[in-house]
Amino acid sequence: MSKLIHSEKPAAQPKTGGQKQIAGRFKELREKGNILRNSRVYLSGPMDFVASREEEKEFGWRNRVSQFLMEKFDTAIYDPWNKPGVEGLQDYGKEDEFSTRKRQEWTYDESMDGDRKRAELCDEFWPTLHIDLRMTDTSDFLIAYCPTNIYSVGTVHEIATARLQNKPVLFVTPPVTFPTYDKLRERLEKNGDKESLHLLNQLREEAPLRDNPKAIPSMWYMALIDAHYFFDGFGFADYAKEFGWREGALDLHEKEFPPQRPLLSYLEKLNDAIPPKYDLGREVYVDNVDWLVFEQPDKPES
Repeated sequence: MSKLIHSEKPAAQPKTGGQKQIAGRFKELREKGNILRNSRVYLSGPMDFVASREEEKEFGWRNRVSQFLMEKFDTAIYDPWNKPGVEGLQDYGKEDEFSTRKRQEWTYDESMDGDRKRAELCDEFWPTLHIDLRMTDTSDFLIAYCPTNIYSVGTVHEIATARLQNKPVLFVTPPVTFPTYDKLRERLEKNGDKESLHLLNQLREEAPLRDNPKAIPSMWYMALIDAHYFFDGFGFADYAKEFGWREGALDLHEKEFPPQRPLLSYLEKLNDAIPPKYDLGREVYVDNVDWLVFEQPDKPES
């Protein structure tokens, strides 16, 4: 398994103005550490078209990553399942496992009633977009979980918003396979059930079901997100005992596909020092200027 690179010293480079400040900051934070204590992170990822919103909210990856960051580093978490309160607006933009039921009222009826219903639903869900993008805007960096088999629009919007502000987006895209599909196909082949096999193959095309065992991200994401910030898993196994995590679907998946670049160990190293990143043009490691973690004056020194 390859190891994340954090020890390389950035190559010497001419610095003027703000670049000098960045270079000084890089050295100071390496000596000081505890970088994540003052940071705010937004947890971006599919919520709408997951297999079960109820299970995702209670047992999903956000719960573990939140616990990891809060208990180890006292990081401020923005979680769209648990949105912060808004002064004067109780439960503004709140989402839960029942939020999508209202969407079933959508209509394409070409009438005033149809126009009214569409307007009502657009107005109904606008606060969710509003507060999630505000959390994206307020955060210092994003963690985005983007399996290639789950449709998500809000996640793309949040990632693009963060990158337009030059914020780091730590992008987790796990291997995707469909073992149940494979077992069913094998059984049908063994039984010689050609008609069912034909239907199964049609379903694969209609769904569509696309394996991605190497966890290759979308080409658009490759261009949008810095190459330094791609991960093929979380690495929960290394911290399960420390946090008392019971084995679940995420753990079984990572047991079958051990991450080569796990996110959690990267975060632990990031807390000690902002790692340099690779400059393709110069073929050297350089100071990473993406990280601008705002000080929190109301937070006492540890």
